[in-house]
Amino acid sequence: MALAARLERFLNQQGIAYRERAIARVSSLDAAVSALGQEREDVIKATLLIDISGIVMVVHRYDSTLDSEALSQMTGRHLQPLTGRQAMRLFSDCDPGFTPPIGNAYDLSVLLDEGITQAERFLLSSGTDHSFVEMDGRSLRLAMAGSREGRLAISGYGCDVARDALTLAEVASKLKKLYRLPPMPALALRILKLTSNTEASARELGELIEFDPSLTAQVMRYARSALFNYPGQINSVQEAVTRVLGFDRVAHIALGIASVRAFDVPRAGILGMDNFWRHSLYCAYLCQRLAPRCGVDKGLAYLCGLLHNFGLLLVGHLFPTEFKELNRLREANPETSMQSLEQQVFGQRGEQDILAVGHGAIGGILHRLWELPGPVIKAAGVHQQPDYQGEHENYVMMVQLANALLKERGIGDEFNPDDVPALLHGLELEPFIVDELISGIEQVAPELDALASSLVT
Repeated sequence: MALAARLERFLNQQGIAYRERAIARVSSLDAAVSALGQEREDVIKATLLIDISGIVMVVHRYDSTLDSEALSQMTGRHLQPLTGRQAMRLFSDCDPGFTPPIGNAYDLSVLLDEGITQAERFLLSSGTDHSFVEMDGRSLRLAMAGSREGRLAISGYGCDVARDALTLAEVASKLKKLYRLPPMPALALRILKLTSNTEASARELGELIEFDPSLTAQVMRYARSALFNYPGQINSVQEAVTRVLGFDRVAHIALGIASVRAFDVPRAGILGMDNFWRHSLYCAYLCQRLAPRCGVDKGLAYLCGLLHNFGLLLVGHLFPTEFKELNRLREANPETSMQSLEQQVFGQRGEQDILAVGHGAIGGILHRLWELPGPVIKAAGVHQQPDYQGEHENYVMMVQLANALLKERGIGDEFNPDDVPALLHGLELEPFIVDELISGIEQVAPELDALASSLVT
């Protein structure tokens, strides 16, 4: 079914003419409209508002924003935006964030911005993430029967398409204004500065890590694990650097461990700290294996895999109640994308709107504020975008491919299917690589599981 059930039933029962317009599946209505090009001028949308008297749907052009003063004068009410969770309960037959602007199909009072129905053609959300509905003016007028009309919106201002065009720096600025973000822990910052010094020695790195007994124990446990099968005795971090792991690998695992200390997140649950470390270590392992075949730096590849999911930790740290709900929804809806679940929990209005962009973008913002390397920022920020092309795209696709393969083992926070052949093609890899990687995972799984467990004890 290409339309939401209640919308389709209403249009057919009322004999209202329309045409389904199939599109490629997208993560948000913003993305769907952006892909329309010039046709986005024909799109109308719904804004849902509520007060003690009930819910109102305001229908206006997509490239407009509501005039709150005009709305108040027309209704005499103090209306506030619905939360994403309220909207999902009301539009339970729709994909999250894809509200059809046909209030009559959902028994809602409708306010209509003036002049809309005079146009000849309209595009509107079908309630699904893979189609639009196309109507002419007459059909829309029939669908809007009984609605009140007035000047309710300001054209050309505050449109959601423009929000998509915000730079990472602009979004980071908004995030900093809205929330108290955790700074990078002092030890992690010192490790990061040391790694940027091309003349830094194993002795300096070892001394820095050994300043922290807990971090020292975790790095030593890593070096002594069966992952590396080192036959001799390892008595110091410096020996771990020079004999077993190498400077970059020790620095990166230490950076990851130290950075996680910025967050207060529960261990339990599919999104909890235990599974975070398991997912991160497996992803880092696969990215490092892929790096030589993709012509990128092995150390940076490992760090991209290790840190790509920090956005989830930030969400859990800032919003523990919502994070608990997200955890519950993740376990109950394994085939639903994380972006859809995040939209359902955090909504698309008010101050929490910034969080509905997804934990990937939030993680990328945090990495940028912490001044981590460009590939790490990008891998975190866009790993939820399946068709990303641009700066550091090989690092991004390696993380995406690693995550896709890990889903088959039940590892990670996403379990909806990926296009593995497309990722292999984008990285210019042959299909047989998948079997090699899966075989490698099976061999090291016990060691990675044990290491992940040790990092949260």
